[in-house]
Amino acid sequence: MRIATLQFAPTLGAVKANIRLANSLLETSRPTHLDLLVLPELAFTGYNFPSLRAIEPFLEPTASGPSTEWAIATARRLHCHVIVGYPERHTNPETGQTTNYNATVTVGPSGEVLANYRKSFLYYTDETWASEGFRDTPWQQPFFLSSKLGGLASVGHGICMDINPYRFEAPWTAYEFATAMLEANVKLVVLSMAWLTRLSEQDLAVEPERPDMETVAYWLERFYPLLNAGAGEEVVVVFANRCGTEGNRVRNGSVQLENGHVEVEQGDRVRMFEKAGHEVAILGKGEESVLVVDTEQPARYLLQHKVA
Repeated sequence: MRIATLQFAPTLGAVKANIRLANSLLETSRPTHLDLLVLPELAFTGYNFPSLRAIEPFLEPTASGPSTEWAIATARRLHCHVIVGYPERHTNPETGQTTNYNATVTVGPSGEVLANYRKSFLYYTDETWASEGFRDTPWQQPFFLSSKLGGLASVGHGICMDINPYRFEAPWTAYEFATAMLEANVKLVVLSMAWLTRLSEQDLAVEPERPDMETVAYWLERFYPLLNAGAGEEVVVVFANRCGTEGNRVRNGSVQLENGHVEVEQGDRVRMFEKAGHEVAILGKGEESVLVVDTEQPARYLLQHKVA
């Protein structure tokens, strides 16, 4: 399977300009024979809206706004599946009541909408305008979507904060998201993200092509149940993050960083795929680019725990 992630630095609220930037990066890289293209969380609107009032002009109808329209056009042009994050406004057809969600839409190669996942675990920035995705389910319990998507087989969907403990109140070792993926027996996990970094804005400007491995290590730790499950089939995990800053609010979540394709081997081993140039398949903390990985090729780079 050929999987691509599109990492860029969207400008908050500049939807048309962000779409033009994404198109430009795709035009420059010209990825071919893709099976899946993944974009970050709230890819074209930006993430760091301080209130409902601020994000309201950018809310999109369920699977039918500018983000979905872009995904449909791009999926048809590249003949692949596309997943993109967007701010959803859902209207109940019976009552007319509206509910907002931080969501991703998945579109198939012919332009059909295949899935619409709503973020279950909200970060505090989300809580100002969005509802927890699982609240629209009959069982009212945390829910992470796993679905069969045509030739992609069983796919697990998540958005950023989903991999953390619920509201940072659940036990660290609950591993709700990773456990759900393990129980669903998915072979591909896709995460759209707008993850913050502990690096300063000045740090991000130094060697922007270098990844922040501290964050990568954190992400992998949140998949401990898969690592500890014993021998079994491999699971491919895709982290599709953004880069850049939004305003000067570096400390409270406005700085995010690199994408990576990581193959998590059960049995406490992690292998990372290779990108062009015989390098590990991770984009740098300030790099705007398209990262393409062929999962049919061996994941050559082995990560191992170092014992102090």
